[in-house]
Amino acid sequence: MMNTITQTANRFWWLMILRGILAVIFGLIALIFPGIALLAIIYVFAAYALVDGITAAVVAIQTRSSSSRWWVLLLEGLVGVVIGILVFFWPGETALVLLYLVAIWAVITGIMEISGAFVVPGGAGLHWGLAIAGILSIIFGVILFIHPGAGLLAILWLVGIYAIIFGIFLIAHAIQLRSRA
Repeated sequence: MMNTITQTANRFWWLMILRGILAVIFGLIALIFPGIALLAIIYVFAAYALVDGITAAVVAIQTRSSSSRWWVLLLEGLVGVVIGILVFFWPGETALVLLYLVAIWAVITGIMEISGAFVVPGGAGLHWGLAIAGILSIIFGVILFIHPGAGLLAILWLVGIYAIIFGIFLIAHAIQLRSRA
């Protein structure tokens, strides 16, 4: 079986190069045109939520005679449709809500890490790394609250840098596969 997987990978090495090139292009777009990248991510999510919601609603309606809980799936579908539509109409607000959720998460995580440093047996002297990580998480969250635009830009830059590095490694792997074929 492993031989078949290797043969398939060797035969379709060019698809991996294509994936790598697309990742590098996406990464460059995220770095050079972060607004376009953010808008694209938001619209892809909106489309997904909308299609998923419609699909769930259709399945719920089709199974209403065979399932007593069909209405739960219908409700889920309707929520997905509403969220998808709201995101399409308010992409900027969606980005800010997501950013604020990340900020809230960072602050809460930081508080929990600092608490953990003092609660875990051994005292703060042994768990200073956890306490510092907590402090950094809180600082990160506060910065996101104070400067949301810069926070969104930083997140997009990280995604862009990741995509470029990921794409380069995919291309390198595809070249290795091609040389073995």
